[in-house]
Amino acid sequence: MAAVTGEFGGLTMRRGGWVLAVMFGFGLGAVSLPAAGPTWPGWRGPRLDGHSTEKNLPTKWSNQSIAWSVGLPGQGHSSPTIWGDRVFLTASLEKGRKRVVLCVDRRSKAIAWQHTAFTGPAAATHGMNGWASASCVTDGELVYAFFGEGGGVHCYRVDGTPVWQRAIGVFDNKWGSASSPVLVGNAVIQLVDSDRQAYITALDRRTGKPLWKTPREFRVKGTEQTNFRGWSTPVLIRVAGRDELVVNGHAAVCAYDPKTGKELWRVMTHRGRGTPTVTPGHGLLYASNGSDAILRAIRPGGNGDVTTTQLAWQTPRKSRDIPSPIVVGDYVLIVSLRGGILGCYEAKSGRQLWLKRLGTNFSASPVSWNGLAFFLNEAGETFVIKPGPTAQVIARNRIESPAEEVFRASITPLAGRLYLRSTSKLHCIGPEGAGQ
Repeated sequence: MAAVTGEFGGLTMRRGGWVLAVMFGFGLGAVSLPAAGPTWPGWRGPRLDGHSTEKNLPTKWSNQSIAWSVGLPGQGHSSPTIWGDRVFLTASLEKGRKRVVLCVDRRSKAIAWQHTAFTGPAAATHGMNGWASASCVTDGELVYAFFGEGGGVHCYRVDGTPVWQRAIGVFDNKWGSASSPVLVGNAVIQLVDSDRQAYITALDRRTGKPLWKTPREFRVKGTEQTNFRGWSTPVLIRVAGRDELVVNGHAAVCAYDPKTGKELWRVMTHRGRGTPTVTPGHGLLYASNGSDAILRAIRPGGNGDVTTTQLAWQTPRKSRDIPSPIVVGDYVLIVSLRGGILGCYEAKSGRQLWLKRLGTNFSASPVSWNGLAFFLNEAGETFVIKPGPTAQVIARNRIESPAEEVFRASITPLAGRLYLRSTSKLHCIGPEGAGQ
């Protein structure tokens, strides 16, 4: 079967991400998939870049646009993962002592099933993070969730039947976990960045059996520490005929062979929390982090330490970033955690075009459709931006909600509707007559 790929200015990205990875198996065996229907199969969507190709999605909304809402147990920040009528989420209860995977049915507008993945002592975490921030990933048959220390990786059938679970060992990350699992071939890829024994691993998608495990160590000037906490999610790309699994981190952006786990290349960066996920576009990889306030563009490919040869450009930011960048047309946009400082840059050169302070805090990564970028802040207000040489705010859409209802999950756009998850509710937004 010939590969079907999407071109991003010379960088080939697996269209549908896990879908083609499963189909071609990377030599690990092909897997047949169930009929999809509408899908947003995991973190940042089917193209792993926050983009939807749908044309009938809303650009303006308010509380009057809410088609339905479902109360969720406990609290969580995982973004909605959707396959057909099923919406998969995670949540934590009893201040982290109980963590659950759940499924909301889009037709009945109710929780279809809920399973406890972990009960026990609550590990340390950051107040912004909690214990249920990693998004689920699904292939339409099985669904996978990650809970960090104690919880590990869990696999269920989409009807809620438990299949397997795998502990992750040492997880010394005092601010909790948020790296989402990714499906590649017959493997579940999980990043486990922590202050001790950091690694990236592949597990057999059907059994949970370890396939490979690669330590992640960075020698950072001025410290003896080599392992560091992080929260990004791997992104699968294909460049020059080679598949690369690209991961942001505390002191480097690295690429791995998804079949073996071998590190292919690394670009060293300044020390900074590896929170945002790398975003591909225009033959480049765009990366920032949670402390050094620099946006970088990296040329993929090469071998070993390619810092001096593959760093295309870098430009300073005004504040540290938690949300991932998004590429829309010829522009890359990124918003800061504190104060909502939104920057727009030329994607190929890195030239800063403008900065605009949106105000308040932003944790959710942006999404895009119809040439627009959508930035959701923690208060439930979405800024609709038209990228270009000047800042253009097309709309400001606010979901009025109690102060304790915080929006840190990213928007999931699907079938004419938008799914917004707060700490305790799932909202479905869209015009009457649109899909569920």
